[in-house]
Amino acid sequence: MTGREALAALPPLPTALVVAGETVEIAPLKVGEVPAFARAVQPIADRLSVSPDWLALLAEHGEAVIEAIAIAARRPRDWVMELDLDEAAGLADALFGVNADFFIRRLLPRLTEAAARIGRLWEMQMPGATRSSG
Repeated sequence: MTGREALAALPPLPTALVVAGETVEIAPLKVGEVPAFARAVQPIADRLSVSPDWLALLAEHGEAVIEAIAIAARRPRDWVMELDLDEAAGLADALFGVNADFFIRRLLPRLTEAAARIGRLWEMQMPGATRSSG
């Protein structure tokens, strides 16, 4: 493993963002936060991109966006609801950015490896059988 690979394997360091006079830690979700966060972003997951239109997302799925921001920011929902629009959009960008990186660079490769291992085990236990595509 090269030095660059070793650094890439380390979890991202938390950063901070001052929002509405409070310092909010911008860090990947903890495992216990993932279920609630996943439920919150489910209605907007297909609309998330590198640069989501937070105003459109708030207009169409405001409750889901507010809940997701509250969970990821580790702040009460009422606190998020009182933010100015530009503050909420900037906070959402930072929070979703750090967690997208976490899911794409760290979690997805691990899930892919686990699925491959399960597939190999299945094939060893069921020689000659073919897996369904579902």
